[in-house]
Amino acid sequence: MKEYLHGAMDQNSLQQLSMLALAHVGDGVYELMVRTRLCSKGLATAKTLHKETVARVRAPAQAVAMESILPLLTEFEEDLYRRGRNTKVHAIPKGADPKEYHSATALEALFGYLYLAGNTARLCELFDAICANNPDF
Repeated sequence: MKEYLHGAMDQNSLQQLSMLALAHVGDGVYELMVRTRLCSKGLATAKTLHKETVARVRAPAQAVAMESILPLLTEFEEDLYRRGRNTKVHAIPKGADPKEYHSATALEALFGYLYLAGNTARLCELFDAICANNPDF
């Protein structure tokens, strides 16, 4: 049976993925981390959980989160960030300006890469930094 909850792809396979593919996975990883944190804080109603999750996974909030961890990135992670930020996206949702959306895409690509590389310790480290640097979290 293939293990899907512990992404561990080899470096060659990871290098073949586009930034948008990494962002696709990273979007889900980031949202799951946000949902888990909200539940652990004691938020219990589905309506409250949904509202608070959406507030934190929207592009403007992700752009703020990305800014808060930029100083912590390794050279390799900075390169992933730049590549993710510069990726051509097909549409920008309402409520986000292009700069925010590109920064959010970069955050998702970084989280997607770290997850698929099996580097969950680094994922948690960066997510903890986001939570610590953003009092609303």
